[in-house]
Amino acid sequence: MIQYNNLYNNKNMKVINELGCVKVFEHQKDLSVYSPVEAINAYYAAKMNVRKRQVLIELNGNAFTISAGSMQWMSGDVDMVADVKGIGDLFGKALSSKVTKESAIKPKYKGNGLLMLEPTYKHILLEEVSQWKGLVLDDGLFLACDSNITQKVVARTNLSSAALGNEGLFNLCLMGQGIAVLESPVPREELIEFNLQDDVLKIDGNMAIAWSNSLEFKVEKSGKSLLGSAVSGEGFVNVYRGTGKVLVAPSL
Repeated sequence: MIQYNNLYNNKNMKVINELGCVKVFEHQKDLSVYSPVEAINAYYAAKMNVRKRQVLIELNGNAFTISAGSMQWMSGDVDMVADVKGIGDLFGKALSSKVTKESAIKPKYKGNGLLMLEPTYKHILLEEVSQWKGLVLDDGLFLACDSNITQKVVARTNLSSAALGNEGLFNLCLMGQGIAVLESPVPREELIEFNLQDDVLKIDGNMAIAWSNSLEFKVEKSGKSLLGSAVSGEGFVNVYRGTGKVLVAPSL
């Protein structure tokens, strides 16, 4: 049996979000500074909401897959295994990592106990994958997910969406039911969530950080003609068409 002191009752670590077995802690102040200059920087950083955040996963017989190198500590009857089913699976994941810029091997932690992830200054998003009809992620967003969630690589329907839309040709897609933990450059309260029902969303630039796999993504002219696009000053825009959701950042 393990008793946890100064974890759940730590006055400087506030639980700012939770979903299922996942809690997000936010350090209200950086108390590790040791010089006046660092203290000044830490003070103004906290005022601007630049704070360390950590994810705590409370395992109760289930399993979570995390990004390689993200574990800070684990306690209890928790085992780590490589989430690889064989040579073929290893080769496939190595290829996927090259095109999605994600780690090839993501360790899986299972059992009963606690798993704490490394601190990050990025904002943590908790999403239920089943509500997305397949959650497609922009590069670098993945931090962790329920191990029963399927990870696969999805490709653009045409090369124009990569060459003209300032997006990669391949993205990581999460399928199934469970919690996805994402690292976002923008807090959830500033992200605009679009829910499309057989409709169209057009975005100037790669401001979408996540979208439903059920949506068709293409790059099109902002106007009906090249002249119209030139006059508008927008040129080409990213177009999401169909039924699904899109998370859009106001700025990146």
